[in-house]
Amino acid sequence: MKKIILILIVIFFLLSCSSSKQIYLFTSFREPATEGLRLAYSKDGYQWENLTATYLKPELGSSDSKIMRDPSIVKGKDGVYHLVWTTEWRGGNGFGYASSKDLIHWSKQEYISVMKNEPEVVNVWAPEIFYDEDADNYIIIWASTIPFRYEKGQEEEKNNHRMYYVTTKDFKTFSEAKLFFEPGFSVIDCVLIKRAQNDYILVLKDNTRPNRNIKVAFGKSPLGPFENISEPFTDYLSEGPTVLRKNKDWLIFYDNYGAKNYKAAKTSDFKTFEDVSNQITLPEGHKHGTITTISKKILRGLIEKR
Repeated sequence: MKKIILILIVIFFLLSCSSSKQIYLFTSFREPATEGLRLAYSKDGYQWENLTATYLKPELGSSDSKIMRDPSIVKGKDGVYHLVWTTEWRGGNGFGYASSKDLIHWSKQEYISVMKNEPEVVNVWAPEIFYDEDADNYIIIWASTIPFRYEKGQEEEKNNHRMYYVTTKDFKTFSEAKLFFEPGFSVIDCVLIKRAQNDYILVLKDNTRPNRNIKVAFGKSPLGPFENISEPFTDYLSEGPTVLRKNKDWLIFYDNYGAKNYKAAKTSDFKTFEDVSNQITLPEGHKHGTITTISKKILRGLIEKR
C-alpha cells in the first residue's frame, strides 16, 4: 500500500512539473505592419508554431501610418506582460505601450513621447524593454536620429542613429530620456542581456554603410558603459536580434533581411558563434520581435482565439 501511495505521489509531482513548464513565445509583425501583433510559440526554442490571429491592432501614430513594428515584450515580476513597439517610420517622438495578463485582453494603448524635448528628432525606432531586477524597474532603449548631433561616416544626417533610454517602475511616470550608447557610429536594434551579476551583454546592429550587421559589446551595468565591441558574427544586411537562454547556451535570432530569411546563432560565451539556422523553423513572414515565456494556460487561450 505504501508503495502504491509513493508511486501516486511521484506521478502527481511529474504531472505538476509538466503542467507548469513554460512555453517560449516570440512576438512578431507582418509587413506592411498595419495588422498588429503576431505571435509564435515553441516548446524547445528551435521549432516555432504560428498563431494565426492578430492579438493587438495598432491604434497609435499619425493617421496615415498606424503601424506596429518591432514589438518587444517582457513579463514583470507580477506576471503582467508589458509591450512596446515602433508606431511610425518617420516623424514620431515616442513609442507605443500596452500591457496584458493573458496577451488577449490589453490595456488602453498609450503613446510615450520620450523624445518630446528633442524637436529635431527624426524617429524613435525599435524600443526594447528590459526588466532590471536589481533596481526593480524597467529600462526601455531605442534608436533615434538627431541630425548634426554626432559624427558620421557615409550615412545621411537623418540616418545617423544613437541609442537612448528611459526608466520606469509603473509605466505611468518615466525618467528623462538620456543617451544610452554612443559607439562612434550609427547603431540601432540593441538588445540588453543580463548574463550574471555585474555582467551584461549588448547585442547591437552596426547600421553604418557598408556594415549593417550584428555585433556584441560588454558592460558591468545594464546602463553601461558598453565596451569591447566585437567583430560581426552575422551576414551583411542583418538586423533585429533577440536572445533566448537555452541551458548553458544563448540563441540569437535575427532577421537576415538581405537574403530574405531568418537565422540563428548559438553561443556560450559571446565570443564564438555557431550558425544553427538549419536547426530552426519560423513562420513565413516572421519579423523583428522578442522572446518571453508563457504558461500552458495562456497558450490555450491564444490558440482558442486563433
